[in-house]
Parts: sequence; structure tokens; C-alpha cells
Amino acid sequence: MHDSARRGKPNRLAKETSPYLLQHAYNPVDWYAWGEEALERAKKEDKPIFLSVGYSACHWCHVMAHESFEDEETAKIMNENFINIKVDREERPDIDDIYQRACQLASGQGGWPLSVFLTPDHRPFYVGTYFPKDGRHYGLPGFQTILKQLAEAYKSKKGEVEMASKEFMDALSQTARDVALPAGEAKTGIERSILDEAAVGLLQMGDTIYGGFGQAPKFPNTSNLLFLLRYYDISGIARFRDFVLFTADKMAQGGIHDHLGGGFARYATDQKWLVPHFEKMLYDNALLAQLYSELYQITKDERHLATVKKTLDFIMREMTHPDGGFYSALDADSEGEEGKFYLWTKKEIRDILGDPATIDAFCEYYGVTEGGNFEFKNILNVRSSLDAIAKRAGKKPEEIKKMIDGACAKLLAEREKRVRPGRDEKVLTSWNGLMISGFAKGYAVTGDTRYLEAAKNSVRFIEARLASPEGRLMRTFKDGQSKLNAYLDDYAFYAGALLDLFAVESKPEYLEKAVRYTDYMLAHFWDEKEGNMFFTSDDHEQLIVRTKNFYDLAIPSGNSVAASNLLRLYHYTQDNAYLDKAVRIMKSGARPAAENPFGFGQLLMAMYLYVKKPVEVTVMGRGAMSRWLNSTFLPDGITASVDQKDMAALEKYAFFKGRGAEGEAAFVCRNFACSLPLKSPEELARQLGVRPA
Repeated sequence: MHDSARRGKPNRLAKETSPYLLQHAYNPVDWYAWGEEALERAKKEDKPIFLSVGYSACHWCHVMAHESFEDEETAKIMNENFINIKVDREERPDIDDIYQRACQLASGQGGWPLSVFLTPDHRPFYVGTYFPKDGRHYGLPGFQTILKQLAEAYKSKKGEVEMASKEFMDALSQTARDVALPAGEAKTGIERSILDEAAVGLLQMGDTIYGGFGQAPKFPNTSNLLFLLRYYDISGIARFRDFVLFTADKMAQGGIHDHLGGGFARYATDQKWLVPHFEKMLYDNALLAQLYSELYQITKDERHLATVKKTLDFIMREMTHPDGGFYSALDADSEGEEGKFYLWTKKEIRDILGDPATIDAFCEYYGVTEGGNFEFKNILNVRSSLDAIAKRAGKKPEEIKKMIDGACAKLLAEREKRVRPGRDEKVLTSWNGLMISGFAKGYAVTGDTRYLEAAKNSVRFIEARLASPEGRLMRTFKDGQSKLNAYLDDYAFYAGALLDLFAVESKPEYLEKAVRYTDYMLAHFWDEKEGNMFFTSDDHEQLIVRTKNFYDLAIPSGNSVAASNLLRLYHYTQDNAYLDKAVRIMKSGARPAAENPFGFGQLLMAMYLYVKKPVEVTVMGRGAMSRWLNSTFLPDGITASVDQKDMAALEKYAFFKGRGAEGEAAFVCRNFACSLPLKSPEELARQLGVRPA
């Protein structure tokens, strides 16, 4: 129960035994339990009934209670104009069933909290689920507005109320047609049409021969690919997914990908992804680890999983500070030559591998020739298929794969003896944030706890070296020294990382830190006039202009990532300020994103989340359901996998109110209505409309 719910005098529900009804016993609402007293009073005074149905572990029930039923002003409107009845659906499934049907008829969906307005003879004339106190949430009408409008309609437009209730009764009898109800308030300017326009525009820019966007040089543009996966999710149109898969395969097969050591170079100098600019940047690999993780969730194709593992293993092996932070980059050059570390002659490969069959298979697979493909040497890139090589060699594809994997291991061991490229060992807060997200998502799809620990170690590094208790971050650490005020990207990317880590291992400190850094960011970077954020804080060194950045190119913009973070934090905390600011950021970029989607992939991802409306999934316990959730493509998911021992610390957040459960259980809330507890991955999959793997 909310602390505020204990203020004031108890109402009639204090005499009830239902835990759900007792949660409302100190509301200022003059609640009745369902019974003769309430129903007779409605008839005697000719007042409509407001019926609220829920249960004790229902998240959005708690939200509506806190926003509206604990609010004196709202309660006054309810008490003056309605007879208010509270029902525990677990006590009275009969009542719940009737009015859930009405809700399904009206809106196509039901759930809890169920909010129904009835005539004194119990006939519904307006139904819904969650209503926010005001009308700012996703364009839903505000509860106070609805109360006033329906109270007035009942007094002065009885005929329309009677007509609505008659239509409900006819439909309930026949359960055969939908019911037209008064429309809600005007929709926000963040429309599905923006996503449609942007996705079509991006696809038109796509290279249908080699994947990716544009000609040469060619960058991964990962944010755009991640958005197209989300557009596939919301539209169901396969060609958007297929273009991303095609591009990802071309990149993974190309020379931009380090086939021996893992990881990706910054970009390709050609259209075919063959010849990279050989430097490797932390941020590219962070974003690509996320992309291939999502592709594995969609396809369950082991090739994508292998790419995730190789990329993360490369970061752990070559880009990690002994205390856990991640280094920034590896140079393109070694011994004064670009790419020297990565290039091979065919003679070198023959001498190292020895076995003729292995040499033939390896060289055919990776396109190795005597003349080479780059300055008379060879950049490894996939040029044939395992099946084709196996057929020619009279072997099984699995045997060929084993030979090639063994050859790669030998060549990598030999490569380790070479003079290494220079390494930029500064630890940047923002890029570490992106990489923590990459490791969190890599852990989600692999279950490999090494990746989870790598993410957590980077958090520990940032907290120890780059953070202060009040929420201030520093930008960079190197050689024992932290310096420079952090920028918007540092706050946004690190808060996003904490949220991604919280999604897969829901430790209270990750959510607490995400809130702390986001609040600090809003206090010091927010531009109230324009409704978005500056790149520098208000206490930063004053330069001749205070700039803003909105473009999502190789690195996403802080504004875009912040918008996604704010949406997620709104769902965890129910703090309306987060939602309001997310909407303002998205509105400020909506039209440019539609017209020039290439530069707004990350912002379009935030808009997708807003337009789709997130599904909230809480798993109690970190067993089979948690593993299933982690392995499932759910880009609209606001998720948590919670150990029971952490619940006490999390219950201060709205998302976790009433979430206690015996054993492993899952709760799903969608469109402000919640499921009953679910007990298996199969039940969870059904509730989410996802086919279990």
C-alpha cells in the first residue's frame, strides 16, 4: 500500500477481507464493496455507478489507485457524482467476466484495472481499463475529464446514455458486434505515419546488392538497422527484417569483420564491405553486438550468435582495462602500415596450416588467392559456403566447419605474435555505456555469465572512477586521472546501460542509479523552452555557443537515447515528468526524422516504443521464464527479472507494487491492463503472443 493511502479515515472497505479491497481502505473515495447497499443507493439517488475491478498484484491497478483514488480532488468528483464500487476479480469472477466482455466488445481488449460506468440497473454505458488522472499518457483521456463528462451526460443526455447501454446489452447478448463509444482526446503529434514514412524512406536508400546504405565509404549505420527491426515488429512486413538480415550477413562475411579475432572495423572503404579502414572503435562493436543479439532472437540462427560471442570475446580480450572499464579504440596501423596486423599471404597460410585439405577448405572459404585482394595480400572475407566446399570435398558441412574453425584458431595464435596496433586506452563514460548495453544483451541471448560480469565490472569502474554520489559524471579516465565534465551522451548512454543491465538482472542499485543520473541530466542539460537537451551542462565551461546534437549517425545522439530512457523510466517509476520530457524530445525531432530518417534511427526507435506502447513484463525468479524472456525478441518490452530477495527494495517503484509471488511467476501488463500471474514460459509466450522457441 502507498504511504499516502494510510492518511485520513478508513472507508467501508476497511471491513473487507480481500487484500485488494483493503489496499483501498484509506482512499478518500467513498468506496462500496459490490452488494445491495451500493446498488440500492444508486437506484434511490438515480446516480451512475463507477465499477473498478482489479486484484492485489495488478501493476496498473496500483498506478490508477495512486494517481486517482488517493487524490482528494478526483475523489470529490467521484463521490459527488457516482456510487463507487470496488471489486476483487479473484473474489467475484462472475462480475469480472460480464464487464470484461463489455470491455472486449468496446475496445478489442480487456484486462485490469477494469473501469466500467454503469446505469443504476448495472448496465454498462462506458468501459475502459487504466485511465490516467490527466490526459497526457499516450493520448488516453484523463480520468477526471471522463468523470465530469459522464456525470454531465448522465444528468443531461440520458437518452444517449440509454442508447449506449442498450447497445452494450445487445452486443453482450449476441457477442457479435463492436460498440461505438465516445472518442478520447486528440492524439499526440507522434504518429505511426512517421514510422511508416521513415521506414519506407530508409529501405529506398538501402543497397539491395551488398546491403547497408549508400555506396562507399560504407558505415554499419547500426541505429538505422535496429529501427528497421522495430518497424518489422510493428508492421509485420518481412522485407524490413530481411533487409537487415541481408545487411548483417554481408557485414559479417566481409572484410570489415575480423574473422579470426572478432569485432568489426569502423567502416569499409568500398561498397562491398571488403576493404576496411582497419581501426576498431568501441562504440561500433557495442552497437553491433546489440544488433546481432536481436537478429539471433528473431531467427535463432547460430551464425548470429557466433558473431555476438566473437565480438564480445574480442572486447574482453583486447579492449578491457584490468579494473573493468573498456578502452576506446585500436589503431588501423601497426609498424607504420595500415592493416598489416590483419593481412595474410597465401604462403603464410600454407606454412601455418600445413594440411593440404585444410588449406584448400580455408582458402576457398575466405577467398584467399596468390595475388591477394589488398596490396598483394589477403583480407579474409567469406567467399563460399560450407555446403559447396563440403560437396566438392566429399565431406559433411560440419566436418568442413570444424577444419576451418581449427585453422582460424591456429592463425589467430600466430597473429598474436605480430606487433600489435596501437590502443587508445582512455575510458569514455559514454562509449562504456554503449558497451555495457552490448554485454547485457549478449548475456541475454547466450546465458554466458562472463558477459554479465563484464557489464557489471564496467559499471563498478565508472562508479569508482568517473561518478560522484550526487549524480555527476566525468567524461574520461586515463592513467589514473578522471577529468572533464561529462556531456549529454555520457549521462544518456550510461543511464541506458544501467536500464539494459537492470532488464536482465534486476538489482535495485541499477534502477536507482539510472534514476539518479537521469535526474541530474534533466536538471543540468534540459532546455525548457525548446523541450530537448543541450550537449553541455549548465555549469559547463562557457563557450561562444551552447550546442545541441540530434543526429544518430555512427554514434546515437544523447537526445535520442535520453528519449528512450525517459520512456522506460516512466514505466518503471510512473513519474509523469519523464514521459512529458520524452514526448517533447520526440516531438522536436518528429518531422525531421520522417523527412530524413537516415540521421534519426535512434530517435525513431524511441518513437516506435511510444507508438507501439510498451508491454511490461516482470519475472519473479531467474529461472526458465527469465531465460525465455531474455532469448525473445521483444523490442517493445519494459522487462525485469527479479530475485525475490530484492523485491523489498524495488517496491518503492510503481512497476513492482504488489509483485510478490510464491515461486517463479511472471506478470504481463499491456495497454495499462495486467494479466494474472503466469507460471511457465509457454504461458508467458501465449500472453505475449510469441511462439515459444
